[in-house]
Amino acid sequence: MKRILIVLTSLIAVAGLAAIAAVVDADDAPAAAAATDPGGITAQGTGSVTSVPDRATLSFGVESQGETARAALTANANAMRRVIAALEAANAGDLTTQSVSLSPRYVDKGAIQGYVATNTVSATVKELGRVGDVIDAAVDAGANQVYGPSLSRENRSDLYREALKKAVAHARANAVAIASAADLSLGRVISVVEGAAAGPPTLYAMDRAAVESTPIEPGTQEISATVTVTFAVS
Repeated sequence: MKRILIVLTSLIAVAGLAAIAAVVDADDAPAAAAATDPGGITAQGTGSVTSVPDRATLSFGVESQGETARAALTANANAMRRVIAALEAANAGDLTTQSVSLSPRYVDKGAIQGYVATNTVSATVKELGRVGDVIDAAVDAGANQVYGPSLSRENRSDLYREALKKAVAHARANAVAIASAADLSLGRVISVVEGAAAGPPTLYAMDRAAVESTPIEPGTQEISATVTVTFAVS
């Protein structure tokens, strides 16, 4: 009987030591993992591509007045038809109506003195050398509001992707410099976050009297991209 008790006591002691060892190993596990996981390096990069615009988008408006709402709308519709015909004759493409509005014109004491109707269309010119001629044709036909031009590239998405490639390469170069300074080796890419792309040019307004010779100089545009890249390190 004493022998059985001694054996049971020994087994319990061994089991207790094993449990304690398991707890110690579990406590040491995070420290071991942290020692083998140095984290990562996050770096930003920018890239840009310079291009020459090859198309222009413009908006042409007609504002008309009349004693009645119908008179204002009729005068406006007739004037806009002439403007559209002139734009088509000048080979302006993608003609699209942007807005049509009609509102009363008030005088002192809130009395209505006639109505104002407006109509605006946009057009795209794919030959920049003809932008001035298109503007002149629209104004001569009766357009009294001109907005633009907004200059752009037909293959802008392709150029933006080129800028993205440069931005990623720039981010990698920055990360390599950081890793070298910290005596680390750069590893695989963990994540890439794309930044906001540069917005389109702003449309500028000019009145009818300001458009005489209408010179247009396309110049150059810079298409830029920004990325944030996280790399593994060792």
